[in-house]
Amino acid sequence: MFSPEGPSLRELAVQALSSVERGYDLLAPKFDHTPFRTPDSVLDAVGTALRRMGPFGTGLDLCCGTGAGVGTLARVCERGVVGVDFSAGMLDVARRRVRPSAGGPALSWVRADARALPFGPAFDVVVSFGAFGHFLPAELPGLFAQVRSVLRPGGRFVFPVVAPPRPASRAYWALLGFDVAMRVRNAVWRPPFVMYYRTFALGEVRRELARAGFAVELYALPEFGHRRDGSPRVRTVAARRLP
Repeated sequence: MFSPEGPSLRELAVQALSSVERGYDLLAPKFDHTPFRTPDSVLDAVGTALRRMGPFGTGLDLCCGTGAGVGTLARVCERGVVGVDFSAGMLDVARRRVRPSAGGPALSWVRADARALPFGPAFDVVVSFGAFGHFLPAELPGLFAQVRSVLRPGGRFVFPVVAPPRPASRAYWALLGFDVAMRVRNAVWRPPFVMYYRTFALGEVRRELARAGFAVELYALPEFGHRRDGSPRVRTVAARRLP
C-alpha cells in the first residue's frame, strides 16, 4: 500500500491524532509516496477531458495538496493557474515540485480554506482531485457555493467521481471500516480529523450542484472501463456556472 519512501506507521498515527491541517503539514514531505495522492492515470484522463472542453484562460486547483492537479491544469490554461490548500506544508512541497514551464501559464500558490476562498470571479475552470473526503455531506452546499463565487459566468467546475464499490465486496468493507474507524477516532479525540473515503452518490452531487447554480454534464472516462451493469467505473463531472 505504501512505498518504502512513504510514511511509517508511527508517522501515520501521529498524523491521525492531529488536526487535519497539522496532520497534512506532517505528511507533506512523503505524501506523494502514499495512496492518498491522486493516481497519474486519473490526472491524465481528466486532463484529456479538459482539453476537449478548453482551452481556458485561468484555472484553480481546489485543495491542491502537493500540486499534481496544478500540473494538469497548466497544460490546458493559457494565462495562469492557482493552487489553493490550507496546509502550509503541502504548499511548500508543491512550490518546489511544480515549476512553471517556458511559455506556459504563471503558477501561484495560496494558503486558504476551501470553505472561504479569497478570490472574486476570476477563474474559467476549477478542478478538485480527491478533496471531498475532507468535507461532511452537510458542507457540500457551502463548498459548491464557494466554487461558483470564484468562477466567471460559463466557467466550469470539473472533478472525477468513482463509482461506489459493490456492496459486500472487499473494497466496500475496506472503505466502510476506514470510515467507522475515523468516526470512532473523532468521537473520542480532539481536534477532529475529517477524512472519510465514502463515495458520494452522483444523484446527490448533481442535486447540490444544481441548487448552487450549475448546469451539470457527465463524461465517462473510458480509460477505466465499465462495471458489470455497463455503467462507467469513473466519470468526470463538468458543472458549468450559470449566470
